[in-house]
Parts: sequence; C-alpha cells; structure tokens
Amino acid sequence: MILTRHPSNPILDASKIPYPGSLIFNAGVAKYQGQYVMIFRNDYCAEGEAAWADLRAGRRTTSPGFETSIGIATSRDGISWDVAPKPCWKLKTDEILRVYDPRLTVIDGVAYVCFAMDTRHGIRGGVAKTEDFSAFEILTVSSPDNRNMVLFPERVGGKYFRLERPFTVYSRGCDRFDLWSSRSPDLRYWGDNELVLAVENVPFANDKIGPAAPPIKTARGWLTTFHAVWRDPEANYGGWEPKWSKKYMAGLMLLDLENPSKVVAISDQPLIDTEAPYERNGFRNDVIFPGGMILEDSGEVKIYYGAADTVECLATAHVDDLLALCKPVQ
Repeated sequence: MILTRHPSNPILDASKIPYPGSLIFNAGVAKYQGQYVMIFRNDYCAEGEAAWADLRAGRRTTSPGFETSIGIATSRDGISWDVAPKPCWKLKTDEILRVYDPRLTVIDGVAYVCFAMDTRHGIRGGVAKTEDFSAFEILTVSSPDNRNMVLFPERVGGKYFRLERPFTVYSRGCDRFDLWSSRSPDLRYWGDNELVLAVENVPFANDKIGPAAPPIKTARGWLTTFHAVWRDPEANYGGWEPKWSKKYMAGLMLLDLENPSKVVAISDQPLIDTEAPYERNGFRNDVIFPGGMILEDSGEVKIYYGAADTVECLATAHVDDLLALCKPVQ
C-alpha cells in the first residue's frame, strides 16, 4: 500500500480541545522554528453541547448555529499535539462573519497563513503574516468569490505564487469550479491568473476541484494535492443534512518547477478516497480535505487532512511512491 493512514487517527478532535469545540478539521501544518505547528479550524456549536448531541444523534434535522475560531497546536513528532489553551484567531465584525480553513506556509523563515473569509457580500480568500500566531497581519484579501488559497514555499521566477479556486458560477454553472493560479511581487497584489487544472480533466471529479495542501518541492516538480468532488444526484452519503450527494477526495499532481501553472503529471486515481469510519461518518459524510503536506529528510511525506468535516487525520507515504503515481500529461 502506497499510503498509510496513521493508527492514531484521528490525531486531533474536539475531545482534545481545552475550550468549546465541536468540529476540528481542515488544518494547515508546517515545520516552524524547530517544531511542527498546526493551525486548525474549530467550528463550535453556539447553541451548546445539548444541541450538538441532538444533531449527532439524529434528533434534529436542522443544523444548530456554529461559531468559528482558529486554534493552534504544536508537536515534536507531527503526531501527538499540544493544543494551546485558547484560540489564536477569531475575526468577526459587522461585515466579516468569520475566517476559516487556514493553510500554513513558511517562506524564508516567515509564517504565512492563507484563509477563507465569509463576509456579508461574498466569500473572500486572503493571506496573512504572523510571527508567533498571537496576531495576524492581513496582507491581502481577494474580491468575492474566491477561496482555498495555498502559497508555494518559495518564490518562482522572482515572484510569489499561489493556487486558488474562484467561484465562477455564471461562466461555468453551479458547482463547476476549477483550479487556478496567480502571482505577486509582494504578497499583496496578485495577478497573472492562469487556469491550472479543469474539473473535466480529472476522471474522479465531476463537480469541482481546487487546491488542498501547499506544494512540496521535488527534483521532478512541485508535488501537490488537490481536492476533487464527485456529485451523484441519486446518492445520499449522509451527514447532518437530509440529503448529501457529494463525495470529497484527495487528488495528486506534479507541477512544473519553473512554471507551476503547468501540470506535468497527474494521478488518474484518488490519492485518498473515503474508506475509514472517521472519513465516512461525521458532520458531512464521505469528505477528505488535505491541508498540510510535509516532506521529511527520510523521504517520508506526512499528509494532514480533515475527515468528514469533523476531525483531523494523518496519512504517510514515501515521496518516490507518490511521484510514481503521477503519470505524465500528454
């Protein structure tokens, strides 16, 4: 087996959070200042534990209200985590409803966080800078609607580079979203947008695709995961909603080192499909969403992913085996 789910999965869930927490998932993970750092999304039930227990038990058909914060945890081995006693980031104003789905990238020793932001006028994606995760300087926020942004860990051709997923509703139809790229001279102003991968070019996706974990650099190219969604109108995968017809999986592709907008190789099968109980059963069933990818000196790759929109998990593989999965694009 190329990919191994860690026997300690889920490696982080609500039971390990020392403050109100219900859904712990879609974390960004990186090595920073000599340790592993995880920043995770925490959706906690604003109506209290009783309402959350009723939802889990199927005793209610409407989702209770959730508040969202970003938590932080550290680790010496990338497996066992020490969670800070309080969230590190929560942003809510008259216009901003929440920030969520953090992705962590370290560039030249500086920590940057990509994030999604729900506002009263659309979903926006942004980039923030932080020194110690106690404060976040927002460098840029996109216009609506854009999200799932990830930064590359170094400049490419002298410019910063990111992958993103805009919501092109009118040009592509509802839930027909693709993976794009953009460049920046300073992490504030972004442009030179290019289509990287379209949903119709992924055999296990028919609904949408987009970035997942920030890429890792290999001799053959930038190795990166992406999220891929298959919609079956006849299926009901379950979860809290009366009907849930979408399954989220992790894909894998290789991008050109000098022009990361170009896909040079891709796997024609999902890297991670929903198999384990914690991936198939939760707030939303059959959901896998990678958010962190670390290449160790040994060649082991740690892939951190949210499962069922409920818990955070870990899978490992050797980088050579992952590269072998990616077949050259003709």
